[in-house]
Amino acid sequence: MFLALKDLRVARGRFALVGVVIGLVALLTTVLSGLANGLVNDGISGLRGLPLTHLALQPGAQSSFSRSTLTDTNLGPWEQAAAKQRGIEVSPLGVSFFNAKRANGDTLDIALFGVAPGSFLAPRHDAQAALSGQPGLVLSDEFRSTGVKVGDQLTIVGVDITLPVLGFTYAGSYGHVDIAFSSLQTWQSLVYGDNAKGRFSAVAIRSENDTAIAAIDRTAGTEVETKVAAYAGSPGYSAESATMDLIRGFLLVISALIVGAFFTVWTIQRSRQIGLLKALGATNAYVLRDALGQLAIVLVGAVVVGAAVALGLGSLVPKEVPFSLQASPIITSVLALVILGMAGSLVAVRRITSVDPVVALSTEN
Repeated sequence: MFLALKDLRVARGRFALVGVVIGLVALLTTVLSGLANGLVNDGISGLRGLPLTHLALQPGAQSSFSRSTLTDTNLGPWEQAAAKQRGIEVSPLGVSFFNAKRANGDTLDIALFGVAPGSFLAPRHDAQAALSGQPGLVLSDEFRSTGVKVGDQLTIVGVDITLPVLGFTYAGSYGHVDIAFSSLQTWQSLVYGDNAKGRFSAVAIRSENDTAIAAIDRTAGTEVETKVAAYAGSPGYSAESATMDLIRGFLLVISALIVGAFFTVWTIQRSRQIGLLKALGATNAYVLRDALGQLAIVLVGAVVVGAAVALGLGSLVPKEVPFSLQASPIITSVLALVILGMAGSLVAVRRITSVDPVVALSTEN
């Protein structure tokens, strides 16, 4: 590594330029990770926060609440199993999107979750009281920023039913729309009017007994998915995730190409030096170790600096922008950049090993 470190000092301008490019790629990759995580959180934070492990939906619903309609016939086997077996809790759940009009004429988008009184989905005492009392809405804390207060009247557009705001709770969002809770009966009246017939969207399940869940699922005529798998049903979730992953993939490929091109050119320029080393007895392994060690120093340093700058910029992002930096995606991106960068340098490995020592002994006229 002596020659590698010496080269870094002598040609520091050249290495700094390449390091800046790699650092910018690392910065963009880290920022995109923050945007991707922010979009995911904004789309499913409400569902993620619910204390359930599985959801039973209508077969073929593809994780979407809007495509799923269940009845008491489907719920019966689940409730019977929950009554007989310990460790299984179930609750009907209704999910729909509404617009609500305030007294001043402003409208709010609401992802309304209908929950049955006594459900494990609402463990807090105040939430239970709100769901079992007069019809009304318990809004996500995010609605406070709009000026809505407890006691305000919200009119659900379309059905023209007015409901009071009973309170606030941390609920998050679903499909990029802030969540509100109501009793299941209130939800059914908003969606179906007087023709509800016991219909709802899904059965929420809390249990770690996958074998029992599968057996009950067959009896109930439903299709069970884990909570994580159900995230895909959130509007825009799959498309947003795929788009961000594709962009990050392109950045990783670009980084590998940049490193590969730089390393190839640098190897060509060092052909005489490499040939001289071999003429003095250096093995291919020694020369490769020296060159790859030099590249690793540049890569790791540039990627770490780029990620650190992205973390600093992330703290300046306005709260209105869905942005969330988490350790695991950042570490994954940093490691991927380093690994793919080293892989990109492999195009120059053959040139290093094939340099003839005679090259070092030749002279230019």
